Amino acid sequence: MKITRNNVDALNAVLTLEVAKADYAPKVEEVLKKYLKTASVPGFRKGAVPMGLIRKQYGKAVLLEEVNKVIQENLNRYLQQEKIDILGNPLPVVKDEFNWDAEDFSFDFELGLTPEFTVNLGVVKNVTQYTIIADDKMLEEQVVRIRKQYGKMIAKDTIAEGDDISGTFTHTEKGIDSPAKLTLDLFKDKKTAAQFIGKKVGDVVTVNTKGLFADDHQLMDYLKVSHDDVHGLAIDVDFTIEEVTTSELAELNQEFFDKLFGAGAVSSVAEVKAKIKEDAEKQFATQADQKFLNDVTSSLIENTKFELPATFLKKWIQTVGETPLTVEQAEAEYARSENGLRYQLIEGKIMSDNKLQITFEDLKSYTAELIKKQMAQFGQLNPSDSEVEGIVARVLSNQEEVKRLSDQVMSEKMLNLFKTEIKAKTKEVNYDDFIKASYGEM
Repeated sequence: MKITRNNVDALNAVLTLEVAKADYAPKVEEVLKKYLKTASVPGFRKGAVPMGLIRKQYGKAVLLEEVNKVIQENLNRYLQQEKIDILGNPLPVVKDEFNWDAEDFSFDFELGLTPEFTVNLGVVKNVTQYTIIADDKMLEEQVVRIRKQYGKMIAKDTIAEGDDISGTFTHTEKGIDSPAKLTLDLFKDKKTAAQFIGKKVGDVVTVNTKGLFADDHQLMDYLKVSHDDVHGLAIDVDFTIEEVTTSELAELNQEFFDKLFGAGAVSSVAEVKAKIKEDAEKQFATQADQKFLNDVTSSLIENTKFELPATFLKKWIQTVGETPLTVEQAEAEYARSENGLRYQLIEGKIMSDNKLQITFEDLKSYTAELIKKQMAQFGQLNPSDSEVEGIVARVLSNQEEVKRLSDQVMSEKMLNLFKTEIKAKTKEVNYDDFIKASYGEM
């Protein structure tokens, strides 16, 4: 088979595959001979059907299938041998008139080529590495929350200050039907909280979402509305009261401390707060790292300039799914996915330039650490090496898990590279201020 490449421009090419009879005929004959032995045709014994009849009945379908196989095999081999980096898959050029009765055929395929570009981490500006601290206010709140959690729950019929209230927020037009558990100090306005005092199970309280909470983003948690909807949202929502409870706080004594952290591990409120602070700040560090990674990613997408074969990609998007898309649908899908594609290319370039690779030992080590953390959450603080290794082996036998964990390992490697190479501002904040910064309000 002869393959010719015609570069339309730096991002588009056309491959012409010339398929001669010798490329497909032997395989077509081989398949037809198998049909000859097995075909059931009325009036003929199995194996005694004339080849002319077999060729007439099955020849065209076999020809199409075998020519397609030859095309795919040679096309893939050519792309690998020539080391052609493409986006999407080759798209066949549809010809109005095609003569399948000919002996030799010619097929054209459009290619979308991966752009050539450089990545300069120095373009990343105005990003911040946050250190999130658990401040005294948070620690006090956490101690109270834990005391309530381990305290004695008492069911009530009527709401008073400090009670836990369970119910459901609803708003038909907005499709809100969100179960929630709250306390009255959650509301920003004391007048809103006062509406609940004295209400009973089964009562409905109507509140307006504008200024309902100190931070509008809490509407996302309690009403399950999107981030795009929360700003300026001003609608009346109904809250149906379903349960009212109060807590008799657990006493701050050694029995309580042992229940939380194990016998003798902690012996004072100060030590309890120190433990809470340590655990919380470990979790905060993960959130801060994710924000830093997201901010760097956004900056790289914005500041790393290169063209994409957009016209080709939109045509490819039309064909790639189970159901073909219209031109308009493909345009919309391309708009949604363009930044993701750009970062995939940027990430690949960074990995190549910095020789970032994932070894099997990296994957095993990372998975083992995850498993140990998960086991610790269930009280298994000192699992044996053989126990952990057995779980690791089972996890890594699942290809989907291997892909997911590999992505996480590479993300960690990228994060470490960015922390080393990018000059970022550093800032220490409490958790509330970090949340505001995360949504661009700081």
